[in-house]
Amino acid sequence: MTDHRRPPHAVSRLRTERLARSAKPFLARGGIKGERCPGCRLVPSHCLCALRPEVPTQAGMCLLMADIEPLKPSNTGWLIADVVPRTFAFGWTRTEVDPALLALLADPQWQPYVVFPGEFVAPERLVHEVSTTDANKRPLFILLDATWPEARKMFRKSPYLNALPVLSLHPEQVSHYQLRRSRRDDHFCTSEVASLCLDLAGEGHAAQTLQAYLDVYTHHYLQAKHQLPPDAEGVARRRLEALKWAGKHPI
Repeated sequence: MTDHRRPPHAVSRLRTERLARSAKPFLARGGIKGERCPGCRLVPSHCLCALRPEVPTQAGMCLLMADIEPLKPSNTGWLIADVVPRTFAFGWTRTEVDPALLALLADPQWQPYVVFPGEFVAPERLVHEVSTTDANKRPLFILLDATWPEARKMFRKSPYLNALPVLSLHPEQVSHYQLRRSRRDDHFCTSEVASLCLDLAGEGHAAQTLQAYLDVYTHHYLQAKHQLPPDAEGVARRRLEALKWAGKHPI
């Protein structure tokens, strides 16, 4: 059952706008006649809305989303917007830029970082740490939410990002994302990248919660795909519940 207590977040609103522009209905795979919960995009029998966490953060997330990404049930940018209240989402096109995006990047309360692999960036733009010393500047992580070829194109053809520092991540772990295939273990899904960014910004609890939420979402998604019930006592579910409890009862 959808949690109606929260208003639609940025990715949900972008999905609605994208659907309104579609010439034909978008039909996601699975579900009875395509039925999916509007709150979590899963089939109703595996709805995740009651488990949705929200963690207040100083850091913000700015998702630049390739055209079809907001429509995909497997898109994990949606999970970021579920967890991180200060999440912004914009559709990307090569020829136009949303004025609201330019205003966000120019907002003096934020220090934007484009998150992208350092091997494709000029050395003078690269940073490997997030500054948290200026109380008047909060980190804003710009994530290119797309397939890898699309993300490279977005990075090259977005001149309004050229003056911003590029945060290059060097995680030791490999990706555990199971909903789409990648040829490389060091290609992380958008939600995993956001978790790493939050950790660099000193937001460890939010980072762990987002990762646990991704694990639970993945479990529900795959169980629904195989027509099996979700495990309410599984490791991922218990970890998420523990993190939600810890967030409400800090030591």
